[in-house]
Amino acid sequence: MTTAIKPIHAATYQIRKALKNTVTYGVLVALVFFFAFPIVFMLVSSFKADNLQLLRDFSSLKSFVPYGELGLDNYAKVFERLPLFPRYFLNSMLIVGLTVCFNLLFDSMLAYALARLRWKGRNLVLTVIVALIIVPFQAIAIPLLLLVNWFGWLDSYQVQIVPFLVTPLYVFLFYQFFVGLPKDFDEAAIIDGAGYPAIYWRIIMPLSRPVVATVTILNFLGGWGSYLWPLMTIHDPEYFPLMVGMGFFIGQTPQIPGQLLAFSSMVSIPILIVFALFQKSFIQSVAASGIKG
Repeated sequence: MTTAIKPIHAATYQIRKALKNTVTYGVLVALVFFFAFPIVFMLVSSFKADNLQLLRDFSSLKSFVPYGELGLDNYAKVFERLPLFPRYFLNSMLIVGLTVCFNLLFDSMLAYALARLRWKGRNLVLTVIVALIIVPFQAIAIPLLLLVNWFGWLDSYQVQIVPFLVTPLYVFLFYQFFVGLPKDFDEAAIIDGAGYPAIYWRIIMPLSRPVVATVTILNFLGGWGSYLWPLMTIHDPEYFPLMVGMGFFIGQTPQIPGQLLAFSSMVSIPILIVFALFQKSFIQSVAASGIKG
């Protein structure tokens, strides 16, 4: 009788497990479609040349279907109505690219000193960094504006880069990751004659790809979508980033939905590319943080 009951329990367990997996994957697929719908709608609608058709499709699932008169007319019109679009795009790439690179370097170096070295005042510096995380940028925007004006940096690239070379949140993310790495690596390297710079560059950073990916994605998103600070400090269109240019484009009349969606698509593509490049390490970082928590 005991041997007859065991297969029944095993079969019941397998059925429950299959039902649980089905529900879990069903919910995940539904979430994917939910979050992907706006992107699909934006990309598909940007290729629809007939704006009347586009407006009619807004209230139906046809807005997600590429049909009718398709083409690159909306994209061409964006360049016609905003001739400086390539300049704005390159400005954003330059500003965000340099900001991300410098943040990865300076934030990780500071975090390494806080996490792996022992020196007087380390705890105080760490406390200040944690406290600065909760200070919103809007609270320091005006004093920072007065400071960069005193430096004579208005209408320049450095005013959009230098104030953001170090970010407390990213320093803390690096710190949290570095603290979790075994100290045996450092000790073995010191025995072999390596100094702290060599340990940082050859051992710690190669092991830190997940947090590097996380900081890269978050920093790129924040820099790419920056609008308030450039609007306060830049008046020369030669130095406008893409978001400020987008504000001027939206303010033009008439507002053509297809052209607005084409502009939004070109703004979103770099973000999707960056996430696609770093998504594996980013997911590993999130999963590791969840396990530690």
